[in-house]
Amino acid sequence: MTITPAATTMATIMSTTQIFIATLAALFPITNPIGGVAVFASMSAPLAAAAKKKQAIMTAVYVFAILAVFATAGPWLLKGLGLTIPALQLAGGLVVGHSGYAMLNQKPAMSDEEHADSHEKAQSGTDIAFTPMALPMIAGPGAIGVVIALGAKHPGMESMAAIVAGIAAMALLIGVLLRFGTPLVDKMGPSGLGALSRIMGFLILAIGVQLIISGATAVYPVH
Repeated sequence: MTITPAATTMATIMSTTQIFIATLAALFPITNPIGGVAVFASMSAPLAAAAKKKQAIMTAVYVFAILAVFATAGPWLLKGLGLTIPALQLAGGLVVGHSGYAMLNQKPAMSDEEHADSHEKAQSGTDIAFTPMALPMIAGPGAIGVVIALGAKHPGMESMAAIVAGIAAMALLIGVLLRFGTPLVDKMGPSGLGALSRIMGFLILAIGVQLIISGATAVYPVH
C-alpha cells in the first residue's frame, strides 16, 4: 500500500493537534489560572487600572517565555544532567501531588511574608509579573517539569512547534483571565474560590499520582 503525501500531511496534522491539546490539558490544572486570578487580584489591588493591565500582560509573556525555554531545552537539559524521563516523571509527580494536596487543604500559595512583600512591590510600583506571579505561582516546578517531559517525549520540529503553540495558548488564556478576572473574584467571593481551588487541587493531585505511576511502571514494567 502506497502512502500518499496528502495522507502523510494529514497524519502529521492530527499528531501535532493531539500534542497541542495534550499540552493544554496537562498545563491547565498545574498552572491553576483560577487560583492565579485570586492571587493577582489581591496583589494588584493598590495598582491603577492601566498598571494592572500591564502586569497581567507581562505575567502572560513571562509564563510563555519560561515554559517555552524549558520545553525546547528540555531534551538537552536531561541529557546533560544524565536524567531519564521516568526520573523526571517521579520527581514531577511528587511536586505536583504535593501542590494538589496543599490546595485541597487550603494551604496558601505564598507565605505571609511573601504576600506582604508582594503587596509592598505593588504599592511601590515594582514589577510583580515575573515574581511571584509567573515564577513560582504559575510557571512553577510542576509546570516546568511537565513541559520538559513533553519536549523529551515528543522530539521533532513539528511536535515541538505544537508544544510551544500549546504553551502560547495557555499563556494567552492566563493573560485574559488575569486581565478580566478581578470582577469574577469579587462576584464569587471566598467560598466560591475555595470550592474551585479544591476541585483544581484534586485534579492536580490525580495528575501527580498518574505521573508517579507512569514513572514507576517505566522502571518496573507490569507484565
